Amino acid sequence: MRKLRHIALGLLALVFLACSFAEWLAPASYARQFREWTNAQPSRQFPLGTDELGRDRLSRLLYGSRVSLLLAPAAALLSTLMAALIGGLAGYCGGWWERLTMRGVDLFLSLPWLFLLLTVRATLPLNVSPTISVIITFALLGLLGWAGPARVVRAATRSLRDSGFVLQARACGCGGLRLFLVHVLPNLKSILLAQFWISVPVFILAEANLGLLGLGVSEPLPSWGNLLRQLENFSAVRANPWMLAPVFLLAVVLGSLHLILPVEDASL
Repeated sequence: MRKLRHIALGLLALVFLACSFAEWLAPASYARQFREWTNAQPSRQFPLGTDELGRDRLSRLLYGSRVSLLLAPAAALLSTLMAALIGGLAGYCGGWWERLTMRGVDLFLSLPWLFLLLTVRATLPLNVSPTISVIITFALLGLLGWAGPARVVRAATRSLRDSGFVLQARACGCGGLRLFLVHVLPNLKSILLAQFWISVPVFILAEANLGLLGLGVSEPLPSWGNLLRQLENFSAVRANPWMLAPVFLLAVVLGSLHLILPVEDASL
């Protein structure tokens, strides 16, 4: 199992490096159109061919993977921070604040998260610039994905609230928000880290689903979501199997992330 985890880490590192150096590895810009080479087959000039607009598929795959791989961890970081504050304060303060927070968490968890995400995104402007669409997608994933981790953080905080070192710190005069930030929150590091890693593949898939429905990152900026939209034409995919490259890369990244998750969980 450890060998598989090392392989997964190596694959993730390779993908991240390739995406980070997309400017040097990509044959062309992701938006450049070679109009005389539309729907071209793989060649030395275009290793994965071109799409219906003449854009190099390999270039779009590298740039699109970078967008998705940066977007998902950023959204996971936002949701984890919100879970730490909301769930942590609920478990630390207790009383009416805990009951009110848990009712809000239960309300969020009672709704299908992907359906809620699609509904909220559909109510926002769709005809926006690619940069704004990235910000909207990042904000939605982070702001709507905190409920599940918050429940876990709240339970862990409740167990720490009456622990010996917290009681000793309170007896020494440390209390209120300072006690929570200095003594309680740092001891939730392993749990927060695990929740962060669990959220990353969830948000990658969520962004892909939004992109498939045209609610994610806007063209011409590529992402895994709008790259997968090109697979709607089954006959074209069957005739051009290299179009499945985004699916293969997405499966490799998600599988690698799931293989390394037990490493983080073991630290709990």
